[in-house]
Amino acid sequence: MKVIHEYFLCNACECKDFKLIYNFSLKFHGVNFSDDLVYDRITDEIYQCANCQKTFTKDQIEEGIQTIKLKNKNRECE
Repeated sequence: MKVIHEYFLCNACECKDFKLIYNFSLKFHGVNFSDDLVYDRITDEIYQCANCQKTFTKDQIEEGIQTIKLKNKNRECE
């Protein structure tokens, strides 16, 4: 039995390699019971193409992988 092996590719240059980039931030907001601001720590993950430096969100990568799954769902291994 043969295996189908497909990669998520950058839609700009078709590179399959990506670097993970993290952004760290704080989001401040007020609450009804206090004059002090409350904050939430947020970590964003962005994936950057190793060739052309185009960036993709995690959701965009997941959407691309889902497209590959659907495309190959009923395909037979050759």
